[in-house]
Amino acid sequence: MPLFSHRSSASSGSAGSAPLPSFYSAKPVKPSKPFSAFSSTRIPWPILVFSLLCLLIGLAGTLFALSAIRRNQPLPIFRCGTSEDTFRSFYSSSDSGKLGGDSNKGLVDRPKLLGFVGIQTGFESGERRSALRSTWFPSDPDGLLRLEQATGLGFRFVIGKSKDVKKMTMLEKEIEKYRDFMLIDVEEEYLKLPYKTLAFFKAAFKLFEADYYVKADDDIYLRPDRLATLLAKERSYSMTYIGCMKKGPVITDPKLKWYEKSGHLIGNEYFLHAYGPIYVLSAEVVASLAAARNDSLRMFNNEDVTIGSWMLAMNVHHEDNRAICDPRCTPTSIAVWDIPRCSGLCNPASKLKELHKIGMCSKSPTLPPDDI
Repeated sequence: MPLFSHRSSASSGSAGSAPLPSFYSAKPVKPSKPFSAFSSTRIPWPILVFSLLCLLIGLAGTLFALSAIRRNQPLPIFRCGTSEDTFRSFYSSSDSGKLGGDSNKGLVDRPKLLGFVGIQTGFESGERRSALRSTWFPSDPDGLLRLEQATGLGFRFVIGKSKDVKKMTMLEKEIEKYRDFMLIDVEEEYLKLPYKTLAFFKAAFKLFEADYYVKADDDIYLRPDRLATLLAKERSYSMTYIGCMKKGPVITDPKLKWYEKSGHLIGNEYFLHAYGPIYVLSAEVVASLAAARNDSLRMFNNEDVTIGSWMLAMNVHHEDNRAICDPRCTPTSIAVWDIPRCSGLCNPASKLKELHKIGMCSKSPTLPPDDI
């Protein structure tokens, strides 16, 4: 017999039986609602709204992450402090194999070159840059790369910054189109050219591993092939300063051009130094400049005099070469400009194009090193 059993309904309904508990009823009972664990506690609507927002944010984040993965990698910027090489940034994003190395690995370190040439330019020199790009300076990144591979020389326009928003906006558009600039962190101002030159050499040394560093202005006609031949020559001096050397009287009259405020420190005549439109410093010389504190070097009014004074202090070898200050195109000319009438070409925007049409300037052959 089971431990528990129910009595028959007949006996339960007899008169002598005990009354039924109150929760029993003879009336039919309506079925109760199904039990739910949440029936007694409702979720407040603010929490529900917050949960939905979190879900939407999570979905949006996931979609953004997926789109970022599928998108092209952001353009790497090759900078030294606040200096930037826009050319390498362009090639690293478009076709890094052209510059050597796997992916971006070969682009991070300083590329090895025979020489790096910084064409000093300014915000008012748009016509000069246009004329250069239509003559000896390549007009597109591929042409600039081919020139570098053919000569071992890297070329960039070097420019500082301006507080003028309009000028900076125009420069950004030009950079986007040509990708041939080195940007340096110095205010672009004529009276501060010595500071710009020092900033250029420091940035160039940290961005490029070159045997020689060339400072050139944007108003000269240059033969890159012959410049490469000059730099490739064997030299017995590791600290070399190549240029078209000169001396001359110190100008102490403020009303005259080339006035030198600190002329009393120099005397009546300048020491031997190179003309400013183009000169070359060897790697060891530039390494010393790059290591110097900005305020440790004396700055004269004139940039070429300033560089010349540093060269005296560093005991470099002065190499005078008249082929880089030729007033006309010859079979041996490397740089052509209107010496001594102008510090560069007079009316350079038009003169550059005129010279380029002359076969002696643009089409004459490169000479062997002994002839330069």
